[in-house]
Amino acid sequence: MSCKVSKNRFRVSFKINMIAIISLFAFHFSLPAAFAQSWTADNGNGTYTNPLFYDEFSDPDILRVGDDYYLAGTTMHTVPGLVILHSKDLVNWENISYCFDRFDFDDDAFSLKNHKEIYGQGVWAPAIRYANGQFYVFTNINGKGLQCYTSKDIRGPWKHHNMQGRIYDLSVLFDDDGKIYAIHGYGEVKCTELKADMSGPIEETERTIIPEGNAVGEGHHMYKINGMYYLISTDYKPNGRTLCSRSKSIWGPYETITITADETFGYHAASLTQVPHDEQYRIGRDGTKFGIPEVDKDATACTNIHQGGIVEDQSGQWWALLMMDFHSIGRTVTLAPITWKDGWPMLGLEGNLGRAPRTWFKPAVNSTVVNPHAPYERNEDFNGKALGRVWQWNHNPDDSKWSLKNGRLRLQAMPAEQLMWARNTLTQRVIGPSSIATVELYAKGMKDGDVAGLGNINVPCSWIGVVKEGKTLTLRCFEQAVNDTTDCPVAVEKLWLRMVGDYDNDCAHYEYSLDGRQYRQVGREMPLSYQLISFQGSRHALFAFNYKGKQGGCAEFDNFTVEEPQADRSGNIPYGKTFRIVNLATGKPMLALSHGLVYDTDADDHSIQTRFRLVDKGRGQVILQCEDGRYVFCSGYGLAGDVRLTADESKAEVFLWQDYLNHEFMLMSMRTHRYIGKSPTTGSPYSMDFTGADPARRNGAVFRWEE
Repeated sequence: MSCKVSKNRFRVSFKINMIAIISLFAFHFSLPAAFAQSWTADNGNGTYTNPLFYDEFSDPDILRVGDDYYLAGTTMHTVPGLVILHSKDLVNWENISYCFDRFDFDDDAFSLKNHKEIYGQGVWAPAIRYANGQFYVFTNINGKGLQCYTSKDIRGPWKHHNMQGRIYDLSVLFDDDGKIYAIHGYGEVKCTELKADMSGPIEETERTIIPEGNAVGEGHHMYKINGMYYLISTDYKPNGRTLCSRSKSIWGPYETITITADETFGYHAASLTQVPHDEQYRIGRDGTKFGIPEVDKDATACTNIHQGGIVEDQSGQWWALLMMDFHSIGRTVTLAPITWKDGWPMLGLEGNLGRAPRTWFKPAVNSTVVNPHAPYERNEDFNGKALGRVWQWNHNPDDSKWSLKNGRLRLQAMPAEQLMWARNTLTQRVIGPSSIATVELYAKGMKDGDVAGLGNINVPCSWIGVVKEGKTLTLRCFEQAVNDTTDCPVAVEKLWLRMVGDYDNDCAHYEYSLDGRQYRQVGREMPLSYQLISFQGSRHALFAFNYKGKQGGCAEFDNFTVEEPQADRSGNIPYGKTFRIVNLATGKPMLALSHGLVYDTDADDHSIQTRFRLVDKGRGQVILQCEDGRYVFCSGYGLAGDVRLTADESKAEVFLWQDYLNHEFMLMSMRTHRYIGKSPTTGSPYSMDFTGADPARRNGAVFRWEE
């Protein structure tokens, strides 16, 4: 079989290139079904590891009602919209509701009609509240103003109130005196009363409560705690930080401090797609107009945890659920303990305030035992009467042009010049750190000009699929970023299509199979990015459209599966193994000196002093022991606290293992809440005063174990 690479967008020649260029392909076998497990933050030992979800969930707002927790998040232009998750323990979540099935505005842009769109608009930054015996979810919809959805049952049905007004990125407080306040604005923070019947704001009540110049940003979350008003906000100038402002009055004056900064969990910023100023390239035509620049891996940017809400659990412990920009995945949610200090809700733990552990103990809530589980069922056989909750349409669908029929999803091809304009595109978020999405495509019902397959809704976009020209079927891989196509002739009407993603490293490629067992790669390993055009990360897309501007035939899809090779983390802590500890900053192994200190040594040193093992202390807590029998402990305080060795196990330091995947880890002292590390530049021995990882993981606190 041969393939042809072209660079002319959709006006692609359908001539078959008979020159064998098999070198374009990489040969693969399908992965075993054992990898069906999906990522959950719950480690199964009483701890959790961030992120809570390894897929996108932006602008989280948290609510507790009794023993139940609810999380609302941004859904932008996708429907159903305004997602709500439920949890009993703040760690394991389930998707239980959307506030609406489709946008109910009579506007072509919400339905991707007549070359109008709302990419990066629609629903964003919701506030979820419970008062007066019912749930409220407030959000802005661009061009339509403030919206509110109410229901007595969190699962709906929901009533829509179009409150209009120019209030966005807001928080809402139901105060003790019955008044309802909306807090909104960037820099200059304003407070406006809302009408109790949700018919709109009381415009004459709007006042500035925090003037510009106080370093306060946006993404507000207002709380009244013990009679004091607390406003949690985020700022992105010059980088992402989370702030808290407090006052005895809703109207101020407020004092403000930063409650967390620079906590990236060792992840650098993502590449941001650069788009020309010409509006016609906003979602893309000629992809070569885009740019995906190299990033500064040492910069925090907005990768650090920021923007989100706080909540008190049943035991009195407070928690923050904040988002972080997480590479091409988009924005993810993290869970961090709060330590109250001088009346301020500081993120992190005593001794290391402002930072947060990646792995920590689950909330001590009085609930039934919750088995670890993922929030979504990602696999779909299309045998049911309705789509699974994980699916969302790209803009409002035309319900007359799709169906679930005979155990398959059928999509009718409607006119579109490219994927981003294709109506009735069904999407779900990609999941990291790596995953393989596979779907069966049936092309029998396709007509001349139809294109159907599996794509990545992002800017730039890409896809693999089948194109029908006359009676000829051609397998095509298209990548908008370089405006390339790779064509292969196919003589069958059923194919397996696959996207293989390494989202921690921002790359992916496509594969296809003729028998569902043996797969061949098509096209290159593509760089992926995050972008501020649609404000979403990568999304799997099942699509069918007609590039010749006609009402086409139909394509059918079946058995969509997602395999996650790294979801099972049960073997990530090397219990029962003897291993070396290599510092990522220097590439040098840790060495237990006979002098009694911990230092480093040459990469080829495999002496007994470089070999370590773990003593399991339960719930992810470990003692580090050299194979010569000595234990690691800390002598002293702060930076001057030497990491030393002792023969007395009772003096050994107890660490909480911080799993960074791929054999990478940190060790956090349970006594000081600081991390063991070694400067890569000063020549000093190991100490136990590192606050955490830097974005590039080269400050000396992140290690790799090798057996």
